[in-house]
Amino acid sequence: MDRRVHPIEAESFAILRSRVDLSAMPPLSRAVAERIIHSSADLDYATDLVIDDTAVKEAAERLKDGAPVVTDVGMVAAGITARDCVCHITDPRAERLARTTGITRSAAAVRSAYSEVGPGAVWVVGCAPTALTEIIARQVEPALVVGLPVGFVGAAESKAELRASGLPQVSNVSEKGGSAVAAAALNALLYGPVPE
Repeated sequence: MDRRVHPIEAESFAILRSRVDLSAMPPLSRAVAERIIHSSADLDYATDLVIDDTAVKEAAERLKDGAPVVTDVGMVAAGITARDCVCHITDPRAERLARTTGITRSAAAVRSAYSEVGPGAVWVVGCAPTALTEIIARQVEPALVVGLPVGFVGAAESKAELRASGLPQVSNVSEKGGSAVAAAALNALLYGPVPE
């Protein structure tokens, strides 16, 4: 997707590139890393991210072909500016499912969304480790999983589980993450690299 880069954004990326050199990365992986760093102003992501280079390239193509995007929470969906997203976190059916099965609402929302989108979607998790765990357990056959939940309970562990799963993915090793960085990763696939 072509988009005009605002001069402030261009300057911000120039500063980012002066502070960390990601030029050895493949173009789309670099775009993902740069957008995550740009959205968080956290240069440590340069060494914390784990990006499946082949998967992000294939996912970008699938997104061009209309693959659905599913998010764990509304804040992630709100940050994805060029695409409508499926997000069932506020769906009353997900709330009922969570209550009757004893799982979290985020996990229930994953189950509900999968029944709508089926295989081949891009899943973007920025908040709930339980959503990421459910994606792995449900065997959703994703085009890509952006697994960047944040927190001290289960976040790093769910991302380690994602990396061990072999699913096509973007994740990070530490407990940090969040809605803004998860949305940034997906936006990188929709927009591509910011020109030098």
